[in-house]
Amino acid sequence: MKTIHYSQAEAKQNPHGVDVKRLHSCEHADVMHILLHPGQQLKRHITPVDAIFYVLEGTGIVEVGGEEQEVSKDTLIDSPAKIPHCWYNKSNNILRVLVIKVPRPQNQTKLL
Repeated sequence: MKTIHYSQAEAKQNPHGVDVKRLHSCEHADVMHILLHPGQQLKRHITPVDAIFYVLEGTGIVEVGGEEQEVSKDTLIDSPAKIPHCWYNKSNNILRVLVIKVPRPQNQTKLL
């Protein structure tokens, strides 16, 4: 059995300049942990594979395909491949999001 706590996972450089850690990677999926501090956001971007977001802590605004919605802890969001998406933390608290990409993107240089 392999276990990892997100606080012990290696932080990865990314084009968004935010705290991103890879928790798991195999041929079928990538699992990332994103931590957005108050006022932080991702850059709007497109991934070549499906992304599934799960809010672990906090409240944030998720944008998928031009549609924005405020979401909070224990919410799952489906983001289809090749659709622009983004996250915004406009709250006064941290926002932690689990990201699962399926299948694993072939290009591993970009983390989000």
